[in-house]
Parts: sequence; C-alpha cells; structure tokens
Amino acid sequence: MSRIIRGSEARARLSDTFSIQPSRLRWQFAHAALLGLLSSGAIAAEQAVHHHHHAEHDSVQLAPMVITGVAQQSPLTVTTDPKIPRQPVPASDAGDYLQTIPGFSAVRGGGSNSDPVFRGMFGSRLKLLTNGGEMLGACPSRMDSPSSYITPENYDSLTVIKGPQTVLWGPGNSAATILFERDPESFSELGGRIDASFLVGSDGRFDRNIDAAAGGEQGYIRLLANRSDSDDYQDGNGDDVHSRWDKWSTDLVLGWTPDEDTLLELTLGRGDGEARYAGRGMDGSQFERESISLRFEKTNLGENLKKIDARVYYNYADHVMDNYSLRRPNPNDVMMPMRNPMATAVDRRTLGGRLAATWEVGKYELVAGVDAQTNEHRRRSAAGIDTYKNLPWTKDAEFTQYGVFGELSRDLGDSRRIIGGLRADRVTATDERSQLCNMMGMGCRDNPTAGDERSDNLYSGFVRYEHDLQGIPATAYIGLGHSQRFADYWELFSAANRVGIQTSFETVDPEKTTQLDFGIQYSQGPLDAWASAYVGQIRDYIMFNYGPGANPLHTISWTDNIDARIAGAEVGASYRLTPNWKTDASLAYAWGKNSSDGEALPQMPPLEGRLGLTYEQGDWSAAGLWRVVAAQNRVAEGKGNVTSKDFDESSGFGVFSLNGAYRLNENFKLSTGIDNLFDKAYSEHLNQAGNAGIGLSATERLNEPGRTWWARVDMSF
Repeated sequence: MSRIIRGSEARARLSDTFSIQPSRLRWQFAHAALLGLLSSGAIAAEQAVHHHHHAEHDSVQLAPMVITGVAQQSPLTVTTDPKIPRQPVPASDAGDYLQTIPGFSAVRGGGSNSDPVFRGMFGSRLKLLTNGGEMLGACPSRMDSPSSYITPENYDSLTVIKGPQTVLWGPGNSAATILFERDPESFSELGGRIDASFLVGSDGRFDRNIDAAAGGEQGYIRLLANRSDSDDYQDGNGDDVHSRWDKWSTDLVLGWTPDEDTLLELTLGRGDGEARYAGRGMDGSQFERESISLRFEKTNLGENLKKIDARVYYNYADHVMDNYSLRRPNPNDVMMPMRNPMATAVDRRTLGGRLAATWEVGKYELVAGVDAQTNEHRRRSAAGIDTYKNLPWTKDAEFTQYGVFGELSRDLGDSRRIIGGLRADRVTATDERSQLCNMMGMGCRDNPTAGDERSDNLYSGFVRYEHDLQGIPATAYIGLGHSQRFADYWELFSAANRVGIQTSFETVDPEKTTQLDFGIQYSQGPLDAWASAYVGQIRDYIMFNYGPGANPLHTISWTDNIDARIAGAEVGASYRLTPNWKTDASLAYAWGKNSSDGEALPQMPPLEGRLGLTYEQGDWSAAGLWRVVAAQNRVAEGKGNVTSKDFDESSGFGVFSLNGAYRLNENFKLSTGIDNLFDKAYSEHLNQAGNAGIGLSATERLNEPGRTWWARVDMSF
C-alpha cells in the first residue's frame, strides 16, 4: 500500500467485494412502517451514496441493504461492512453479527452477549481485535466475552481470516483472526456529515445510533454513539425467556492529517450495560468499558519502505455479576443454586502496542514488526446486596506477552503467489492468589502456587500457495499453518481447584494446532462460488471437564490437555437468474474428535445450510431466507459423572425469514424484516442450559426467539 487509505476510498474498496461501483457505503437507519417490503435473502440491495457523491441517481448501482449471509471474497478471508442491517434482527454485539458468516455459531444464554464459536472452536482461539487492540473480558465464566464489549455498527469494516493463516495480529489465533476496523476520515475542505439510525422491533427492542464527523484537510473529529435495549423475548411457544438487556457505547475519534501520507489518530471510548442470562445462575448488572488508543501511520517513506504502522491501546473492563439486580433470589427455593443475594465484581486492565513496517523489493513484500501486551485481573465478591462494594480489590492474575513477527509475500508470475509468515512470543503468567476459593470467595484453602510465575516460548507460522487457474476463472489455494496458544485466564484460573489435585496453573500446557487449509474461489458471469476446507491436528488441546461439586446443585469444572483432530468445510454460491433475481446458498460443517479418549470433541455445531432468494428493482428489494440446521447426535458423553460441556443431543430445525428495504432518496432508507416467520420453537445446539428459579429446569436447553418483527430507518446528511 503506497498511501493512507481514507474513509471514502476504503469503503469504495469494500463495495467492490459486493460487485458494485465504488461509492461510500452509508450508515443506515430503519423504521417500523414498511412491513409490506419483505426481504431476507443473502443480499437485499441498497444504493450506496457518499455525501460528496455527484453521480446521477440512476447511474449508481445497488449495494447490499440487508445482509443475511456473507460470502468469502478471497482465499481464507471474509470482509463485510458491519454498519449494514442484517437478518435476523440487527445485532447488539459482535458475537451476534458474526453468525451471518458461514462457519460461525455462538454459545447463547440470553438475548445479548453471546460467545462466538468458529468451526467448533471458541474462547481465545479466536483473536478478536478492534482497531488492532484487544479488549479482554474479566468474568471467570465468560459472561462478558470480548465480543460483548464490541458494538458492530461502531466500525466501518469487519474482516475474518480463517485458520492459523496470519501472524500479524498476535499469538494464539488457531481458529480465526477477527478484525473490526475504522477508516480514517477524509475531507478535502471544511465540512461534515451525520449518519444516524433508529430500530424498533418485537419485545421492546429499540436501538438508536449516530455517527457524525467534521473536519478539513488537516484533520477531523468523529463521534460514534449508540444505545440498544430490549425486554425479555418470547420463544415459539409463547414463553418468556429471561433475556432483557440495556447497553450503550460511545467513542470520540480525533485525527490529524498534516499531509496525504501521515495520520495520527486518538480514540477515547466508554460504555456500559446490563443483561439477563437465562442460562446462568447470575446476571450481568455491569459491563463498564473504558478505552484509549493512539494510532500513527506514515506511508511513502522511501523506494522500498512503504509504510510504518504504530498503535498503542489501553482497555479496561469492570464487570459485575449478581443474582438480585435483574432477578429475585428466593431463599425458600431449595432447587435454586443461589438462593440468597450475592455478587462478584471482576475487572481487567489491558495495555498493549504494536509496531509494523512494510517493505517492497521487486516481487517481494515484507510486513515485519513487534507487539506486546500486559494485563492484570482483580476481583471482589460477597454475599448480600452491594456489600462487595465495601471490600478492597484483590489481584489474582497477571499476564505479559512479547512477540516478533514477519510475513513475506512473493509474486511467482503466471498468476501464482506464495505467502508465508513466522512469529515468536514469550508469554508469562503470574499467580497472585494467596488462597484458592470458589466463585463467591468461600471454601478457601492456601494456594500452593501463590506468587509463582510460569513462562513459555511460543512459535507460530504458515505458508500458503495461491494460483489463478488458466483454464477456468478461479483461484485455488492451499496453506499449512501452525499456532501455539498459551492458556488464557479462564483456563488457568477459573477452573475449580480440588483439594489434593494440582491446579490448572501447574498442569495445563500450551495448545498446539497444525492445520491444512485449502479451497477455491470461482467467478464468471452470473455465477460466483467458493469452497473453504480444513483438516487439523491439535496437541494438548485445552478442554474443560464438568462434574458435580460438594453441593449437588453446583457443577465444578477443571481443565485437561488432550489430543484432538478436527476437519470441516464451508461452501457457498450465488447465481443471478435475471438482472433482478438472484439466489444464493451456503453450507457449513465442523467435525472434531477427542482422540485421547476416543470421543467426540465437545461443542461442535451441527451441519447448517442457508438458501436465499432476492429480488432487486430500482430503489427497493425483497427477499426470503431459509435457514436449515441438522440434528446433532455426535456429542461428548464423558465418563461416569464427568462430562464435557455438551448438554445433550439436539434436534434439527428450519427457520424461514423475510426482509425488505426501500431507498426514499439519498438521505433516507427504510428496511424491515420478520424473523422466524412461522413462529418455530427451536433451540441452537450450543445454547446454555436453563437455570432453576427462573422457570427452566437446570438441564433444559434455551429456546431462541419466536416470530420477531423489526424495522429501521437510516438517515445520511
């Protein structure tokens, strides 16, 4: 890249991935008036109009207006604009939005803050970054997964790199690297813009968003603010599910562009919220976020040195979980695991940075640099309402990581390329716990590893060959990658510590994934098709086991290293039947085996397919989407009273949805949809089990929302 890509150009490039003319995709808004325009196919069209755009109205082609599925655009890479509305009802968190990409699913325990899963892998196997920085959650049970702090509409692009096929963004990305990015603003003269949206829907859903910017040739200021709330949803049986949420987020961006080749950008952010969880014994009553980041880019530094990219970031999460703010504990309910008021507060401070440089010499391009991160975790907990606030914070863990990386590309000629990368990391964890206690700070004993430190050297790398085929208009690729992942806080410190048995801090080894990725991209005339497959071996896979604790109503967990094998594929195609009609389909399958115990690997999502049909005419579009999920009968059954986190086999289901969109003019757009049109009562395989005391048995899988309508108005000035 020879210069900074400004916001308008970056969005134009993103538009190209959807086969439209380069014009800036606008942030959109929808309102509940347009139920007659029904659309739910993979892509319903929107006219993308930049605020500086002067083309004639009928000369601009249509861009996606409502997204229900995102196709792979290049080998191993998926890119989309998270500002575009999607179906089902536009997402309130990053984990929810990712499910529009084939291969993604989620562990869901309520209406918001799902934990994303890709190809059956989740947790820190997914490297989830915002503007190059990492926001780590604090909950030992992943109630506040990193995705819960990300509002998709606060970002201009979403990129997913499948498998261990990049080394540029930190260690441990064995499943995928997920990048939410903002584009720099660009103003040729003093001016400004405002994009805003409102969304209303079933069960009291109400979202409001604003993205405003002003500036000139020398710099800009940008404000992004949003709020989303919803009541408990109803499932297909008409039963209420404990799932209400209310969350807000805001970011202020200050940019300085003294010339076309220089960018200095400061971002300040805050957010908070609350969410009910039907799948847990507690709710999240606070998700406070504080973020600061500084970014410097300089391009065209010389004949060979093309770019320097430096970033530093600070992220702070302050999370509170309790059983009295959003539900009522009942001391007389013997089936309720937590019958009396209690709360736990946890926080996490993360400081990190990255420096990378890009060189181009002949047919070679090298991106090389260093990165580092340190984070510390604290907690405090107590029985009683808000009594934890009177207690001091106790630090229980600290992590540090230093890494060096390089990624080299070589153009081999004849439409062939080879890309490879290596990285090395030094990761250290310190056990700051003086005692080992349960989640509520009770049942304590002395910690045998108090003050101990453990360190590991991690090595990762990949090589990939890409070839634009001569006989057919397609690109084929094959890549071999290896990733080593240090255990995260959840795996090292949250597992139950049983008396007489070594802790996870002492026993868990780093996880080592070796994976072969291969596939093809095809595009000619009305047909676009792609396939992405993988097969892998995981040594020392870190797996949680679950069993009964001293109290039969409580389940305890612990971690083991096992060996595992994984395989699967995602395939998709779209075909334009006529200038107005388009159909598309995708299929995703993941398979895993615990080869140490000869069982299925837990938490593998079932086979899933999507079929959509879209009609586009002028400024409006309509479509239908049929999502079909197979039964999952291959689950980890465990041994005796010890089971992995597969709740049981699950039934298959099919859900049909519709949506529609209409562009009134270059300033206003309406979109609307009906999800689960036939009010199907169904549950995803990975949904959390229920909780006694809120209307569900402790082994009952949570149902998803029933028929849901939503409508949204987008405004752009």
